[in-house]
Amino acid sequence: MRVTVLGAGAIGAAVAEELFAHEAVTQVQVCDRHSRSLQTLQERLDEDALLRTFQLDARDTATLHPILDGSACVVSCLPPSLNPALAELCMDVGSHFCDLGGHDDPVSEQLALADIAREKTCWIVPGCGLAPGLVNVLCLHAVEQFDDPEAAHLRVGDVPLEPEDPFRFRISWSAEKILDDYTNPVQLIEDGRAREADPLSRKERIDFGAPFDDMEAFCTQGGLSTLTHALEGRLQKLDHKTVRWPGHARQMRFLLGLGFGEDRSIDVRTHLTYRDVLVRRMRQRLGGDHEDAVLLRVLVRGQIDGQTRTLVYQMVERYAAGHPHTAMAHCTAVPAAAVAALLAGGTPVGGGAAPPENAVPFGAYLDLVQERGLHVEEHWLDGHAPVETRPDNGDASGSEAAARPDEKPHRAEP
Repeated sequence: MRVTVLGAGAIGAAVAEELFAHEAVTQVQVCDRHSRSLQTLQERLDEDALLRTFQLDARDTATLHPILDGSACVVSCLPPSLNPALAELCMDVGSHFCDLGGHDDPVSEQLALADIAREKTCWIVPGCGLAPGLVNVLCLHAVEQFDDPEAAHLRVGDVPLEPEDPFRFRISWSAEKILDDYTNPVQLIEDGRAREADPLSRKERIDFGAPFDDMEAFCTQGGLSTLTHALEGRLQKLDHKTVRWPGHARQMRFLLGLGFGEDRSIDVRTHLTYRDVLVRRMRQRLGGDHEDAVLLRVLVRGQIDGQTRTLVYQMVERYAAGHPHTAMAHCTAVPAAAVAALLAGGTPVGGGAAPPENAVPFGAYLDLVQERGLHVEEHWLDGHAPVETRPDNGDASGSEAAARPDEKPHRAEP
């Protein structure tokens, strides 16, 4: 089967390479408007007959249409604003479509195509990377293990292994997405109801083990709105926070407080906005090659047989020496490629539009993710365990590493 990847940047290239690991994939097509990105990918995979590349702008649907025709699935690694139109195009050619997610409006537009997708027996699955993506799937599956779930806390972030002042941060993917997460309202659940919080707020310290035993986490948008909507009324509390080295949130609040995140023209003589300038400077000062780590923890607490229990999923993935991609790129590409491979292979059946936590069976998905080297640990703890503490540090009584339960498909009607 053929899978097409749109975008050959850091994440798109990683997704394309991950797809090669799935035996059922017989050809990978990659489209990008930048010839250099395509050439870099070709040079790295110059002996791989599975790869075909096309230089084009994804907004040129007339040129893109025949290239997508015959693809079992299309994976978008492009800006979120392009995804609704691309999803519609995929419905026209009869291909499944998935992407890496983004802010709420494009996701809502894609989910509104559910009737068309069902008619075409195709799936539209937005938000299939790391966050949104893997954390959503882990969270919803964990919630379903409880008779009466009460709270869910999601913590995830990528951090450089060698942080440098003042920001103690490097860009592994998109400066634009970082600013979206740091400036848009945060959706969460409190007292059973969906509410909003300010980004970069509610800072806490969190321990992932040395050398990440004193990190900070704070609220960001994160693109997890579908999870908030799904769990409103089922949970008393749900929050998502981004993990960084201590001091990062303070520096970003100062910078954004000066107005450099505003989408407003600097003056009448230029079309540049303050946000444009900040994006360019972030790319120049915080971009480039670096070694990083991804830190993830999903904690869900509730009642089972009348007893309070806590389920924790945790993952710490470091950059692998000699690997062509950052840990962040790897941890984003593996879940996205897993969803694409499942969709292309006919799992789930039928069609519709839903985020991955409502579209793909947990067991098959997690198996693919773990086979590709993402080591998600599972811990069951008795009683109430705080999200800030490592689940394996012995502070909570009754801690154990539990085997994954038998697969419980939880696909809901979109």
